[in-house]
Amino acid sequence: MKIRRRTLLSAAPGLALGGALAGIAPALAAPAALTAETILAPRSGSAPRIVICGGGWGGLTAARYLKAELPDAEVILLERNPFFWSAPFSNKWLIDVVDTGFLVHDMQRPANRYGYTLVQCEVTGIERDRKIVRTSKGNVDYDFLILSGGIRDAWDVWFGDDQAAIDHTRTHYASAYIPQGQMLGLKDRIRNFQGGTIVMTLPPPPHRCPPSPYERACLMAWHFKTNNIPAKIVILDPKPQAAPIGEGYRTAFRELYPDIITHVPNAKVKEVDPFNKRISTEAGDFDFDDAIFMPPHQAAEMVFHADLIGTDAEGKPTGWADMHPRLYHANSDDSVYIVGDSMGAISPHFGHYPKSAHVANYIAKIVAKNIGERVRGEEVVARLPDNLCYMLVNGDPREAISVEFTYELGPDDLVHQTQIDIDVRTPDLMEEDFGWINGMFDDFVRV
Repeated sequence: MKIRRRTLLSAAPGLALGGALAGIAPALAAPAALTAETILAPRSGSAPRIVICGGGWGGLTAARYLKAELPDAEVILLERNPFFWSAPFSNKWLIDVVDTGFLVHDMQRPANRYGYTLVQCEVTGIERDRKIVRTSKGNVDYDFLILSGGIRDAWDVWFGDDQAAIDHTRTHYASAYIPQGQMLGLKDRIRNFQGGTIVMTLPPPPHRCPPSPYERACLMAWHFKTNNIPAKIVILDPKPQAAPIGEGYRTAFRELYPDIITHVPNAKVKEVDPFNKRISTEAGDFDFDDAIFMPPHQAAEMVFHADLIGTDAEGKPTGWADMHPRLYHANSDDSVYIVGDSMGAISPHFGHYPKSAHVANYIAKIVAKNIGERVRGEEVVARLPDNLCYMLVNGDPREAISVEFTYELGPDDLVHQTQIDIDVRTPDLMEEDFGWINGMFDDFVRV
């Protein structure tokens, strides 16, 4: 895979978002008058219609490959944001390894090239009994529905119905794990930080891209170290140790940032007081000057809209989709598929697939094949993904570590996971990371 070395160039410190977004298509206008039964996209024929909710890594990939599987099908992608912003590589963007234009892409160009319809709108409800998605621009019906909305920050787990605390925390201490505007705010906070203690919480597993909070801490620490900023980063981790890539991160913390990063295990959050800058955990209480708060992650709101959240053995909501672990459709409705981070548990041996962009892209291709097989009346083949993550831990020299996951069906008819940690940081892994992401962007969004 050829690596585009031009992407290694750092961004200018004052890079404005507007420059990176030049040429991005404007939002589609809403109908002049909306009612409860406004039709967003009337049917134009008898071809099957697949509606995709969410234009991230999974949704954009599914749209492209559905048109390849079913050229005559009507594929409609619903996405609330006016452009695609990649979460992968956003940690590197925080310290200017790549510029904004590397992360941000127009979504209309791939839609035009591959032949699907893109509509900018908010999903407000899903009526599975009528096979209708309600949106801010009207209703659209479907034959098959793909939910690929990523995650939601479950602030209510910490704060209940205390909306003032939720709003204050989201405004001042957002983690920016859902891309778009919060990313710019976090970058400004890091650049303008003059010193003191930054507390970073990790959600309990499963959560989006498990190794990436540690990567973010390393890159922030590198920035503070390089610029002689007297900062301390306290990682409050609910797990008993850093994982995955545990040894690689422990070595980076110890060798590169011993005076900056403190990793606190078994630090499950008990209470957060965002107004008085204090957090209580099972590992102790901590005061902070700034914070990057990640509450528990759950499936995207659209999965809740569709009433497809699973329950555990005690009947309590899991927060994730109730879905078939091999075919990826909802257990209660095989016309609805879940792709990406919202997916529920896969196997009792390891729980969830990693909630990563790589898995979202892979599962989207599998789901596109499965829907194609169903429409053509063929046998539906259960397929397994793999996963690959690279994490930068040093800014100069640029050295990364990585983790690989492979999956196979065991003799017990359950999916088994093999994890391979590459803990020795090297520049070669950073080069591989650029090759990986350039190949991915070329696959579904960069045309």
